[in-house]
Amino acid sequence: MVNTIKNNLNTNTNNNITETSDNHFVSIIIPVAKINNYIIEAIPYYLNMSYKNFEIIILPDEEEDCTFKKSVIIPTGKVGPAIKRDIGAKNAKGDILAFIDDDAYPQKNWLQNALKILKNDSVAAVGGPAITPEEDKFFQKVSGSVFLTKISGIDPRKYYPIGKSADVKEWPSVNFIIKKEIFLLINGFNSDLWPGEDTELCFKITEIGKRIVYDPDTIVYHHRRGNFTLHLKQIGNYGIVRGWLAKKHPLHSFKLKYFLSSFFVLYFVLAFLLLFLDFKLFIYMFLGLLFYIIILLYAFFDINKKTKNVKISLFGTVYVFLTHIYYGIAFSYGFLFVKKIS
Repeated sequence: MVNTIKNNLNTNTNNNITETSDNHFVSIIIPVAKINNYIIEAIPYYLNMSYKNFEIIILPDEEEDCTFKKSVIIPTGKVGPAIKRDIGAKNAKGDILAFIDDDAYPQKNWLQNALKILKNDSVAAVGGPAITPEEDKFFQKVSGSVFLTKISGIDPRKYYPIGKSADVKEWPSVNFIIKKEIFLLINGFNSDLWPGEDTELCFKITEIGKRIVYDPDTIVYHHRRGNFTLHLKQIGNYGIVRGWLAKKHPLHSFKLKYFLSSFFVLYFVLAFLLLFLDFKLFIYMFLGLLFYIIILLYAFFDINKKTKNVKISLFGTVYVFLTHIYYGIAFSYGFLFVKKIS
């Protein structure tokens, strides 16, 4: 299957089908359960973009009695985001597909900057940071701050513009622009998996020898979870799916970094038990806990460097600790017990 796709891709490349220019038409695809305030908020940002050659495809569950400029609304029934994105791609008039979430909106030069990267024939897709908006409330900013440091276990470039453009192996669909030709060639998302459907898509892109590029200037703004419970629910979903993917795609996901939180949970539980069972052994375990405290201190300063807000950094550091615990448990559950995710 992969070899067939590669052969077809080489043929298309020779015919210069994948060449991208400023005249290309972009289809912005937004899966959503129903039209909400975030969508209404975002429309003016799309219309104000520097790149004007685009359409917006909004995919709610049911018919909606509303219209937006340069937009088409396609009801899909009650299906997952991945299926909605596939439906959007099949109905797209553009030869570039720009995926974004309903609770996100673009920076003015979002598409313009992405298209510069896509001019390279070897590049299939480009993604950039999904920054926490300044207008978000305090605990939304705290939730977003967790992802600003590598200590969280997540690439902070996904949430903050860091460094220069670089190749990456995967990128979230909240800010993901791909050539339609390649998207269709690999059968799109073709999955009811959520979350994690974007990770699977990226695996398929790299398996055919194409590149995914991170660009710090291809920016969207993404509203965060509004409270601690919603934050943990999101983290738990990520952990379960990543654990499951470690089984399904071991070549891509069976990596030590994904298991670290689970190892930490095991270490923490063992240290707690030794506190009561063997205090001498607990002393040795406590040295490891002290090392972890130093790591959390680094996370605090790393977050504060980006947010310039001590209060957010303090709460964010607590969130990082609890995120490690909850993600570790969820990852273990997904790896050991989940057979199918739908």
